[in-house]
Amino acid sequence: MHLYNLTLQHATAAPQAIVGNFSGARQQEIIVSHGTRLELLRPDVQTGKITTVIASDAFGSIRSLAAFRLTGGNKDYAIVGSDSGRIVILDYDPKTSAFVKVHQETFGKSGARRIVPGQYLAVDPKGRSVMIAAMEKAKLVYILNRDAAANLTISSPLEAHRNAAIIHHIVGVDVGFENPMFAALEVDYTESDQDPTGEAFNNADKLLTYYELDLGLNHVVRKWSEPTDPRANLLVQVPGGQLASSDRYDGPSGVLHRVPIPRRKHPLEDKDRGVIITSAVMHKMKGAFFFLLQSEEGDLFKVTIDHEDEEVKTLKIKYFDTVPIASSLCILKSGFLFVAAEFGNHQLYQFQKLGDDDIEPEFSSTDYPSFGMSEPTLALPRAYFRPRPLENLALADEMESLNPILDAKVMNLLPNSDSPQIFTACGRGARSTFRTLRHGLEVEETVSSDLPGIPNAVWTTKVKEDDPFDSYIILSFVNGTLVLSIGETIEEVQDTGFLSSAPTLAVQQIGADALLQVHPHGIRHVLADRRVNEWRVPQGKTIVAASTNKRQVVVALSSAELVYFELDLDGQLNEYQDRKAMGSTVLALSIGEVPEGRQRTPFLAVGCEDQTVRIISLDPESTLETISLQALTAPPSAICIADMLDASINRSQPTMFVNIGLQNGVLLRTVLDPQNGQLTDTRTRFLGTRPVRLIRVQIQHQPAILALSSRTWLNYTHQNLMHFTPLIFDNLDYAWSFSAELSPEGLIGITGSVLRIFQIPKLGTKLKQDAMPLTYTPRKFISHPTNNYFYCIEADHRVLGEAAVEQKLQELRAKGQTIDEEVLNLPPEQFGRPKAPAGTWASCIRIIDPVEGKTVSVVHLDNNEAAFSLAILPFAARNNELHLVVGTAQDTFLSPRSCTSGFFRTYSFTNEGTGLELLHKTETDDVPLSLMGFQGRLVAGVGRALRIYEMGKKKLLRKVENKTFGSAIVSLNTQGSRILVGDMQESVSFAVYKAPENRLLVFADDTQPRWITCSTMVDYTTVAAGDRFGNVFINRLDLKVSDQVDDDPTGAGILHEKGLLMGAPHKTKMLCHFHVGDMVTSIHKVSLVAGGREVLLYTGLHGTVGILVPLVSKEDVDFISTLEQHIRTEQTSLVGRDHLAWRGYYVPVKATVDGDLCEMFARLPPSKQSAIASELDRTVNEVLKKLEQLRVTASGF
Repeated sequence: MHLYNLTLQHATAAPQAIVGNFSGARQQEIIVSHGTRLELLRPDVQTGKITTVIASDAFGSIRSLAAFRLTGGNKDYAIVGSDSGRIVILDYDPKTSAFVKVHQETFGKSGARRIVPGQYLAVDPKGRSVMIAAMEKAKLVYILNRDAAANLTISSPLEAHRNAAIIHHIVGVDVGFENPMFAALEVDYTESDQDPTGEAFNNADKLLTYYELDLGLNHVVRKWSEPTDPRANLLVQVPGGQLASSDRYDGPSGVLHRVPIPRRKHPLEDKDRGVIITSAVMHKMKGAFFFLLQSEEGDLFKVTIDHEDEEVKTLKIKYFDTVPIASSLCILKSGFLFVAAEFGNHQLYQFQKLGDDDIEPEFSSTDYPSFGMSEPTLALPRAYFRPRPLENLALADEMESLNPILDAKVMNLLPNSDSPQIFTACGRGARSTFRTLRHGLEVEETVSSDLPGIPNAVWTTKVKEDDPFDSYIILSFVNGTLVLSIGETIEEVQDTGFLSSAPTLAVQQIGADALLQVHPHGIRHVLADRRVNEWRVPQGKTIVAASTNKRQVVVALSSAELVYFELDLDGQLNEYQDRKAMGSTVLALSIGEVPEGRQRTPFLAVGCEDQTVRIISLDPESTLETISLQALTAPPSAICIADMLDASINRSQPTMFVNIGLQNGVLLRTVLDPQNGQLTDTRTRFLGTRPVRLIRVQIQHQPAILALSSRTWLNYTHQNLMHFTPLIFDNLDYAWSFSAELSPEGLIGITGSVLRIFQIPKLGTKLKQDAMPLTYTPRKFISHPTNNYFYCIEADHRVLGEAAVEQKLQELRAKGQTIDEEVLNLPPEQFGRPKAPAGTWASCIRIIDPVEGKTVSVVHLDNNEAAFSLAILPFAARNNELHLVVGTAQDTFLSPRSCTSGFFRTYSFTNEGTGLELLHKTETDDVPLSLMGFQGRLVAGVGRALRIYEMGKKKLLRKVENKTFGSAIVSLNTQGSRILVGDMQESVSFAVYKAPENRLLVFADDTQPRWITCSTMVDYTTVAAGDRFGNVFINRLDLKVSDQVDDDPTGAGILHEKGLLMGAPHKTKMLCHFHVGDMVTSIHKVSLVAGGREVLLYTGLHGTVGILVPLVSKEDVDFISTLEQHIRTEQTSLVGRDHLAWRGYYVPVKATVDGDLCEMFARLPPSKQSAIASELDRTVNEVLKKLEQLRVTASGF
């Protein structure tokens, strides 16, 4: 078995984000690390929308990011710390739109290790040096400078190690142009290590240490080190030579100031709980600066320092606003705050004001004795504030993020959809969502209006060549033409010079200020002064097809003749003296747009009924001569010539493509050679069941092609590469570009008798997301076999359930306390729910209608129960009636796992599955982490025991169990009497149930331990699974062993076989192994394309959706793996990680090719492309075609 891995949706989690002028322009950009890839975002200052400029795979894991600028420079560089054991400096090159590695310095081993630097980065504010540190001990300083040619240089590393020190945070200190200084929060563990009583550990000091880089001596010195508050966790740089830690500040004058971090005044708050600052950002303005600190609840605090020169007078803190919890905050000079959210969508806010004039209470260090430092070891009195909706910030834009995906299903549930949807349960806490992912581009409809009849075509046109917007909409009906003018409103007009008594075949704004209409009996040329020149068709013939551009008109007559017209310099249309007889009825014609600075386009494509396409010259030397001919498999229905940029073919200029739509719904894309007019590099794609129509449109100032069949597809250029994606919209019968003040970049289309105006806002996104909110963190969901509903369990730890909240409020009211209703009723999706002590759970079961995208009903669990697993299964004892069984546990603690009692809640479905009725609860002794139906009974993994239950009157009855599993059973799959058991730490075991003896026996397991997260059966002997460390692997059991077990009626043979390596008597063999780089949360065997081959689709915690495609032929395997080897040598990783080592992080990669790397072939320089292609004995186009074919046939993407 050989697999080809392709990522359909890259990870969207953002562990880190930095801001800077990376392109060297005046505008600031944001670089976001997505764990294994870097993305450059550009916020538009006018509209407040974020656009992706470039995203590129690092093929390594990015641990830290920092931006720096050399003194006097106008461009920022990005420094990346990763698991490659190297420090990398990247520069964004706007010309090639790519990240370029400027420097790559090796300093240690690869892998994310404790003492190999890369975890923390700190930059000197003046851009002279950078410190890169590990979690423990190691810190290296590099000096950054320029050489004579003004290129960036980097020194050898200088060590600033400190043995037996754990580093909590490092930061560069602003000292102006004195020697660069870095501050670190460290804990020395020498004594704690040697003291068995644990007393030294409790008394260990947290030290604030200054490291100075002496530029003269080229050496790093530990300047001073002083114990600070043991709760300090974050350092923030202060402008002008001062330093801040989480709750104390340190100026060079030695006077310390301290303020408390305010807490929410919430009636349900947990009084014993502390509050910590998780992220911070400093912003400098002219003559002032402030900090925004964010607590773990999401509240932002504004911190200011009043100072006179060097002396700090006061330190003040006040509540600012509440935003989602961020892993990074970035303030842009244009007045925006970018929040790279820890979970859920990332957000861009605009500052409305800086919170200086509001009535929020402000806490100042001068309010406390000796600036809050009279008792440095004791906490200050608590300060409280009332959370409120946003006042200082306003949401400008949101970037969709699937992170975290906790469970997913792939099914085709939506009506009239020909490809399956991916349903995902995402998010954490009250911001959780249930999302439907559909392959296609999102469409925003602006106008939809009914027409008097059913038109067969629509056009828009300007009146003059240099008009900014369109003036007319022309609709063609079977027996006439309707012209609408576009103004304040859209209304019918009569005096346009167009013939309204006949249908229209083509409309064109021609020359400087004239219009042209082609109808079956002739051509009308309407001049600017409303005079009409008409060319009439000879008696007994009609026009059957036409194609036009600004200077040329070609029409095909019913007698299979072509008539060619060209505009002369006086603006008159002249017919070419000869007519060309085609010999077969013409079905479609196309000429391209006139190139800049030219009189005409030299080629015409004609499709005839004899299943051919001819390219005909329009050059004055050889007018209407046939240059080349291509045979087709079906009669053509449409042809469209368009010049589009595709960097994989030619990066410097657009390529001329001839797109041919066939009557059987297939689209051919061929490249037209501009020198000799030959057609090369044909690619085919099945679009739908209706004959294809092709229309040239403009999208975001780039030429694009709409292809209409039973689905509407858009062929467009995004980030210099060609994409072909369906629109998620009703089927269009005809469409055209539409440009008016309201939608300058719109499209207009007709569906039946409805006229629709729409636009496509987000190019480049392949999956459209529709989200619906959930109450708590979703854990698992399952589909009902007959009614298309989903049943989802949600549970949140350290949160009070609804009943517990009511009870607590009643207790408080009984005590006579006044409850602040306003704070209590703040929306939890924005403010979260108040935290409770460990072991407290809020949980519910939700019924979801995925087609409507709404919740049907919710069942809340009480008694501090939390749901962990669920299954829908028929019970044989109840005539195979379907029941829902939910595994719950009461008072659960996570580490170590314990609960007072586990339960199976058995529900029957009421009113066709929209309601649930509790039949009974069955008590168990541990947390049931997985459930599954099995031969009319329930098989359950309860802690480390596997059990089979039968339905009883008062509860479920335990029939058989097996307790030989290692830690906890987390996944179950079954076929026949075989059960595949995924153990949390011990990989997948094969078990069999032997009914005659009522035995559950394990007969095979894995040779190596694996921390399983999900598994699925590929066939009866093969299992695919994902583990906690981001690997996907496939194990297979020997067929002989499989048959032998099935032939043994009682299982006595297995019982008496000798175990191997402390386990089962047989071992499975590993077939494939691949490191995805994201923790796999679900894996499914599905077919994504109608009639396509089955693939394994997996989802990852960080929002990854990927597929593993089985390669069918031996020659495919050889070709793709050789290609991968060549690209490995050419395309080095952005962070300097060895690609083979990265994909084989824990176990060497086996029988799996990295498709994401192979797809980089399109971005390689042309010289490297041809070198690799010649090594493979192919042309570059053949390689590209093969890669595209692999992707399209497997996923449709």
